[in-house]
Amino acid sequence: MKEEQKTEKKENADFFKKVEALGLKQAQLEEMLYTMYLIRRFERMADQLYAAGKVHGTMHLSAGQEAVAVGLGLAVQDDDYLVNHHRGHGHFIAKGADVNLMMAEFLGKENGYCRGRGGSMHIADVEANNLGANGIVGGGFPLAMGAGLAVQMQKADQIVLGIFGDGSTNEGVFHESLNMAALWKLPVLFICENNKYGMSMDVEQVIAKLPIAQRADAYGIPWELVDGNDVVAVFDVMNKAVAHVRAGNGPYFVEAQTYRYFGHSKSDRNLYRSQEEIAAWREKDPIFRFRAALREANLITEETADELNEKANGVIESAVEFAENSPEPNVNTLMEYVYA
Repeated sequence: MKEEQKTEKKENADFFKKVEALGLKQAQLEEMLYTMYLIRRFERMADQLYAAGKVHGTMHLSAGQEAVAVGLGLAVQDDDYLVNHHRGHGHFIAKGADVNLMMAEFLGKENGYCRGRGGSMHIADVEANNLGANGIVGGGFPLAMGAGLAVQMQKADQIVLGIFGDGSTNEGVFHESLNMAALWKLPVLFICENNKYGMSMDVEQVIAKLPIAQRADAYGIPWELVDGNDVVAVFDVMNKAVAHVRAGNGPYFVEAQTYRYFGHSKSDRNLYRSQEEIAAWREKDPIFRFRAALREANLITEETADELNEKANGVIESAVEFAENSPEPNVNTLMEYVYA
């Protein structure tokens, strides 16, 4: 028992030292926890609205992966470019998206981000440099290259965040893009969100050599592997990667290993993985883990943590009310804002 207490005290002290070394202030730590709660609640509400028949099309939910979005979001500038994948609601929120407009978009309303035309899979906010999600596996890679080239030619201070899942890394465009980014030293941060499954396929059955990030060696791109369920570790790694890219040193590759609780999409009955596996990953839940670490290091009280959770719940409830009271699109404008 005494040995366990010693280990626990050491872990708490180590966590405190790490947070201090990274320069994370109390307000930032609370904001990180709040944003993770906000993302989790948004995803669960989206699932409920879909079940009620209020969301059209399909969705790819990211509950369980919040630490990747939040750790990255804290490390970047507001005007950095984001090229997302179709499980990217969390990244959109962590980069400052308005959840009211997001919820309105999910419900197909006129005042949604894409006037109700994009929905979950193609949500974007170009004015904020969020260039959109993509329903094509690997479809974001060439868009990230184009944005990176534009930033480089303009000699701007921004970088491009290219986020993709493990399932896209066997696509040819993945290798073509890494090669181009390395050759031209484009300011692109490649972020592989490895949640273990590409649709229903276990990553270990389709990739000959793991980790995925080591593929960057073939193109001379520096890389790092991080525990994607540890938000402080994610922030630490992303901070270094962002600094490397922003300094003009060319691309960087980060693989964050995490896990999704929901199936691939709403048509996924989740039969390819066991309840034991899901339960084991829930033991490593990024929100509970971060909250416990903050609490044990006396960086937050239980009351404050509960208040942050309730605040997130209230914001999402208000977003649903906003969306449901928003106008439907006029059918006469169906072909407007759509490009072919």
